[in-house]
Amino acid sequence: MHDFLSFFYSIRWQDVVDVVLNSYILFRFYILFRGTNVFRVLIAIAFLWFFQRIAFSLELIITSWAIQGITAVAALIIIVVFRNEIRTVLQAKNIKSFLWGFPQKTSITPVEKISQSVFELARKRTGALLVFPAKDDLEEYVKGGLPWRGVISKEMIMSIFWHDNPVHDGAAIISKDRILEVSCILPLSHNNNLPSYYGTRHRAALGLAEATDAMVVVVSEERGTVSVAKDSRIYRINKEKDFRRILQEHMGGVPELDNDKRKEKLGISFAALVSFLFIVGVWFSFSRGMETFINLEVPVEYMNRNSDVEILDTSVNSVILNIGGSDSLIKSIRPEQLKARIDLAKAVAGKNSFLLTDENVSLPPGIMLKRVIPSVVEVTLGVPVIKVLPVKVVWAGSLPNDLVLDKVKIIPDKVRVIGSSRILDGIKTANTDNIYLENIYNSGVVTVKIALSPPSLKMAPDSKDTVTVVYTVRKKSIPIS
Repeated sequence: MHDFLSFFYSIRWQDVVDVVLNSYILFRFYILFRGTNVFRVLIAIAFLWFFQRIAFSLELIITSWAIQGITAVAALIIIVVFRNEIRTVLQAKNIKSFLWGFPQKTSITPVEKISQSVFELARKRTGALLVFPAKDDLEEYVKGGLPWRGVISKEMIMSIFWHDNPVHDGAAIISKDRILEVSCILPLSHNNNLPSYYGTRHRAALGLAEATDAMVVVVSEERGTVSVAKDSRIYRINKEKDFRRILQEHMGGVPELDNDKRKEKLGISFAALVSFLFIVGVWFSFSRGMETFINLEVPVEYMNRNSDVEILDTSVNSVILNIGGSDSLIKSIRPEQLKARIDLAKAVAGKNSFLLTDENVSLPPGIMLKRVIPSVVEVTLGVPVIKVLPVKVVWAGSLPNDLVLDKVKIIPDKVRVIGSSRILDGIKTANTDNIYLENIYNSGVVTVKIALSPPSLKMAPDSKDTVTVVYTVRKKSIPIS
């Protein structure tokens, strides 16, 4: 329980925003690309990444490397192969449809498909006979049908009653959203009061309507009209909206559409949940998975120093940060991402002690600070003074055996140095960098840098940090025996 609470309290508000934002981005990708080939390839890449993480955690080096390469190539393939499909999806009409809108799927009900097909057949003067059963069993009255079981579509209905189709003369039985049978033979009506222009299709439609509670729709090939036979009556329908209303009343509600809508809402909710869980898993993998601890040395940066004082001395120039995080994040750290800073805004002249905490250390997201070594840094501040110091040339090594250093002239021979009076009181000369005698064979001139120690000392603005050394050498005199 304590570990759980510690983990819960370690979550930053940035982590919450990070997870929610990327979950929404992933969810939007699902909404925009669902049903496309791009989406299926993206799912495959996601599985590849998942298996790559498993291989990496099991230290399967070759497998992890191979899957990582395949994933990278697959990402390029998506851009190249599916660029037209991606362009089509991303060409949103407005920012709303791209960022938070839901593409509306055009759902055409079976009633609409049938009504469109029937009046299209009428316009083309293609004869048709369609039966819509109700409660009565039609097996006793309908003969010779061929099983079909096709889902209703305008194209299917048009093709069934196409004049060159062998089954076009018979009736098609339709229930809900499927065409059950075609080429069915219906019983003819014996009503002698029918108009003379009613042909066999109309008599067959009325015959079945007289015997059962089914509704039969007739499309006249000669006149291009639509008639409905029901309850022993047959009458013409002139408007498609009237036909749609009558057919809807006969067929009742369309639960399949409600189920489709519920399934779509459930699918969208499930996709949102999967997107969230996936991003949480990725976040946990990077920020908490396979936690690793390392020590890194970081230079200390001093900020907001008062211009009236100078840093005279520090106990350390760098600190060691003991940090922890997932193996992936630890390996991705760049030196410039780690900083240790000390604010000198409230420091006073003299010795100041600063305790280094999380507030003094800047780390990449997901990296946790365990300890700072040392945890306390002492900084000595003071008002700088200027002291004139004679320059002393530091010679190293020895001249060749036949040479002697005769004269040395330093230009300038004195320099002005800025620093703490306490430090400068103990310094008598300003030494140069080493001049190596073994490299000297003749008289000459050399420019050499002043080596100030400790580093808190610096040259005054009117003094250069280099001097010119003019030296003269001569040959050793040989004694006369």
